[in-house]
Amino acid sequence: MIFLKRYAVPLTCAMTVLLAACSSTKDERRVPTPLADFKPVLNVNQTWKVSVGKAGRYLFSPVAVGDYVFAAGTNGTVAKIDAKTGQDVWRVKLKDDLSAGVGSDGNLTAVGGLKGQVDVLGADGKLLWTATAPGEIVSPPLVGNDLVIVRTIDGKVIAFNAQTGEQKWVFQLRAVPLNLRVAAGMTFAGNQAVLAGFPGGTFAAINLQTGDAYWQAPVSYPKGVTEVERINDVTGAPGLVGAQTCAVTFQGRIGCFDANTGQPVWEKNFSSDSGLAQDEQTVAAGDDWSVVNAFRASDGSQIWKTDALKNRSVSVPYILGRAVVVGDYKGFVHFLNTESGELVGRAPTDGSAITAAPVLAGNTLVVQTHDGDLYGFRPGN
Repeated sequence: MIFLKRYAVPLTCAMTVLLAACSSTKDERRVPTPLADFKPVLNVNQTWKVSVGKAGRYLFSPVAVGDYVFAAGTNGTVAKIDAKTGQDVWRVKLKDDLSAGVGSDGNLTAVGGLKGQVDVLGADGKLLWTATAPGEIVSPPLVGNDLVIVRTIDGKVIAFNAQTGEQKWVFQLRAVPLNLRVAAGMTFAGNQAVLAGFPGGTFAAINLQTGDAYWQAPVSYPKGVTEVERINDVTGAPGLVGAQTCAVTFQGRIGCFDANTGQPVWEKNFSSDSGLAQDEQTVAAGDDWSVVNAFRASDGSQIWKTDALKNRSVSVPYILGRAVVVGDYKGFVHFLNTESGELVGRAPTDGSAITAAPVLAGNTLVVQTHDGDLYGFRPGN
């Protein structure tokens, strides 16, 4: 099986071949749009900055639980940080390098590595147990419902007993010959199921007790002649609001589904190599060209789209009240009006790429950069 990476830099021939003819590294279609001046209407104040170590060739993302944020770096550093102050609650250095972001329920914290190792830390940051998954882990684990759930680069989903590390079940779909190397997240649907998307465009709700599928649904189907043209992975973590869950694929579609049955509510042609964000009113996603789109959650009608950040390799979005928040390849954090798509705020970081979705811990918005810095922002009028 061959994997293609999603790089934390502007798309070049390594990735552009998936989207268009890669005849020149000077393809004008891939020139990042310069940032335009605008009058901010949302004040974004940086309140703290800490470092957890660089991401290297991986995609790291933080997770927020209450007023705390958990984050890690490829050098084995894992930290719990008070989002009010930016101060460490605890910080540890594991012996093995890491290759994925953090999963935590506030009590147990899990990370994964290149060789499939799964390390689980207790409430004080001390190592509780280590297990091994059958493959490289590049997506953040999911912790909760007495389980630690990880997924490997080839699409296997493995559940471990959260207290003992005993493997409970493995879920696997048919492998595809070519897929993107992306951090495909997972989402709990209450205490019954975990929602996950897979290479090949399939979306599934997996029974937490047995590892069997409650349902499987196609977000989209592979198209084209060559294996590259037929790449059709679900990207990012599925959204879930009430009984509606949404997902997006690369070279495929975006859509929302009934979380109980897998039946589609709406679908439309779209392609994203990063993922989406969802709240009660809006589904937001950047397409392959970093044109950010907002759709009405109820029926999929388009609310707006903006090319103000075109080719700036925008991150997975986060919907923060009246703003859609995305980072870009230069480390800028952009705030777009949820109703119009207009830029309402912007904040710089360290100049390296932001690929993961921002997270909200208490009233602090936290972003993690590719160079391993975490920034705490307090947006306000």
